[in-house]
Amino acid sequence: MKFFVDTANLKEIQEAQDLGVLDGVTTNPSLMAKEGITGEDKVRAHYKAICDTVDDNVSAEVISTNFDEMVREGLSLAKIDDKIVVKIPMIKDGVKAIKYLSSQGIRVNCTLVFSAGQALLAAKAGASYVSPFMGRLDDISTDGVALIQQIVHIYQNFSFETEVLAASIRHTMHLIQCAEVGADVVTCPTKVILALLNHPLTDKGLAQFLSDHKKAQEASAQTVA
Repeated sequence: MKFFVDTANLKEIQEAQDLGVLDGVTTNPSLMAKEGITGEDKVRAHYKAICDTVDDNVSAEVISTNFDEMVREGLSLAKIDDKIVVKIPMIKDGVKAIKYLSSQGIRVNCTLVFSAGQALLAAKAGASYVSPFMGRLDDISTDGVALIQQIVHIYQNFSFETEVLAASIRHTMHLIQCAEVGADVVTCPTKVILALLNHPLTDKGLAQFLSDHKKAQEASAQTVA
């Protein structure tokens, strides 16, 4: 499973990269605005900074919602760096844009997917990634994990190369559940990935080991004395 972080914060991205488990980054206009990054030039420069930080897979989202403008934006974003994956929304013109951009050898991440039918259209159009938003489905009392599992099953049935990128991951159980049902990728805040490190028995065991080591050292010192 690939781990992407869903942020535009360079410090968080670098922290995940330094951990040694990061495979990519997803961003969107809201995340850019959260970091105070506005204006086309500043946004493009920030995408480049992210690309310079990670090894691959930086999803950069278009703003437009009609075919011609999405294609124009997508082509422009793809020129920033070879690591860019153009993020296109799941709408009718979006599917057309996915088909066009993928035919030009540009990787596309189809975002805002909430049904298996939408995921099927994205794969047929040639998307490299499809992003079902499981957390948002959970918010309206719909089983987001079940959708991930359904999409994975459909893609396996027909050997689609499109990877299932589970998005809107809220906590570690979401992440583990996605791993269990076969999602290719999860994208989440850095804190969710770091939370995988935590277990009280690990902390307790380490404290015991260190305590025992200290006692052994003290006993050894007394023996020598």
